[in-house]
Amino acid sequence: MKALIVGGGIGGLTTALCLHEIGFEARVFESVETIRPLGVGINLLPHAVRVLDKLGLLPRLAASAVATAELMYFNKFGQLIWREPRGLAAGYAWPQLSMHRGRLQAVLLDEVRRRLGTASVRTGCHLAGFEDRGPEVFARFVNRKSGATTVSDTGDLLVGADGIHSCVRATFFPDEGSPRSAGKMLWRATTEAAPFLTGRSMIMAGHAAQKFVAYPICPVVAAQGRSLINWIAELAVGTNLPDRRDWNRRGSKADFASAFAAWRFDWLDVPALIEGAAEVFEFPMVDRDPLDRWSFGRVTLLGDAAHPMYPVGSNGASQAILDAEALAASLAATAEIAGALRQFESERLPATAAVVRSNRDMGPEVVMQMVEERAPGGFKQLGDVISQTELESAAARYKVIAGFDKDSLNRTDRSHPPGVGGA
Repeated sequence: MKALIVGGGIGGLTTALCLHEIGFEARVFESVETIRPLGVGINLLPHAVRVLDKLGLLPRLAASAVATAELMYFNKFGQLIWREPRGLAAGYAWPQLSMHRGRLQAVLLDEVRRRLGTASVRTGCHLAGFEDRGPEVFARFVNRKSGATTVSDTGDLLVGADGIHSCVRATFFPDEGSPRSAGKMLWRATTEAAPFLTGRSMIMAGHAAQKFVAYPICPVVAAQGRSLINWIAELAVGTNLPDRRDWNRRGSKADFASAFAAWRFDWLDVPALIEGAAEVFEFPMVDRDPLDRWSFGRVTLLGDAAHPMYPVGSNGASQAILDAEALAASLAATAEIAGALRQFESERLPATAAVVRSNRDMGPEVVMQMVEERAPGGFKQLGDVISQTELESAAARYKVIAGFDKDSLNRTDRSHPPGVGGA
């Protein structure tokens, strides 16, 4: 069996590895001519790390990542709202990993080329069109700059893992239009600075209209007593936003730094982090409405092509990785391709639609907005503003929705314990 995978991002590459594990031939077609390590930090939750561990990748990933020890929410004055251990510190069988997005993609790309062969990844191949011909799928790819055909290929199925502006999705839903804007802009960067809190803490501060996220992503810098801090500044800026979702779009500090000028906490100096970044990338917060189907005959969608979501709760890439595992499991269990794709869809579409909807309501971060609304000037006692029951409920509810409830996750296949690969 042979799969044509459109898109060489995290979802597409993980899919290639998962399909290879069940004996499929997989070929990845990526629009860009050279896959470069774009973006800044990324956070992988334990349920996604479990999948990568089963693929034998955890040792390499852990060597390039910081194992997140705790998650903390604060108000805009730096007052603590919620604190919980994360990953191994919380009793999960797998860690929560923070690392550079480009490094994660590079590890996946190296492994695909090593296990499946260098010819398994074709760059400079933008999808021009495809045809489901019954016993096979035909696809034609072009050079995006010249328009010249670069390659045509056939396979038993085609997987659209080509992102929020998916050509595969647009073929089935041509009238969908542009992504749905949240009216917010994110500015992302990294800054080397002194470690904050535990040195492995992930923090979020603020509320719905203004938020700051920070966490360390480099173990090499940490070993030197410093911290390479990935940070995200988020502001509500209205609805007139570009609909591009480009990890390499340069931004300007002048557009947002003044809004955080007073955010100097005794545990983190936000203005200093912003000032210390060499370059900043801007990213509009957008998603799409959940679809009623992903699979059409021998073609299906996966990752951001299927369920783009707001970057809340560290779930975008993690859900794409879960998709890859579920697709392989369905194909391994069902010989008929179209039936396997329907089975994959029936499992993953409702699950990811729930995450999309929850993220629109701030997911577990809703407690920061609740505190802002109830105590916009800050508080003396947190219990006077929000109850422990409300805090615990929000955190637990999101873990269930997103699929990383600890007890349920720890009961899944653990034939490869943490750090021990299966490849």
